[in-house]
Amino acid sequence: MSKERVVVSAPLFDLGRVVATPGALSLLAESRVNFVDLLNRHVRGDWGDVCAEDGKLNDVAVHRGERLLSFYALGCESRNSVIWVITEADRSSTCCLLPSEY
Repeated sequence: MSKERVVVSAPLFDLGRVVATPGALSLLAESRVNFVDLLNRHVRGDWGDVCAEDGKLNDVAVHRGERLLSFYALGCESRNSVIWVITEADRSSTCCLLPSEY
């Protein structure tokens, strides 16, 4: 993500109902990463490891009411350690999942 990106301290949107897949919960536990910490990053506009272009698309999507996708590399050595956090366009739900579970 671009270093010039400014992350705000207040939530930018509603998360709706928050859910996580068993695979994501397992990876979070194995990586010792707090799920709430990832949600806090996501809801404040820290889109994680998305490319700069996708980060800008998320910034626009916040205001247009479109779907949001963050992705975080957790650094777990035993397997692919990427977690996706997706908030639906209608802000009814946010899901934490592995890319393979999409």
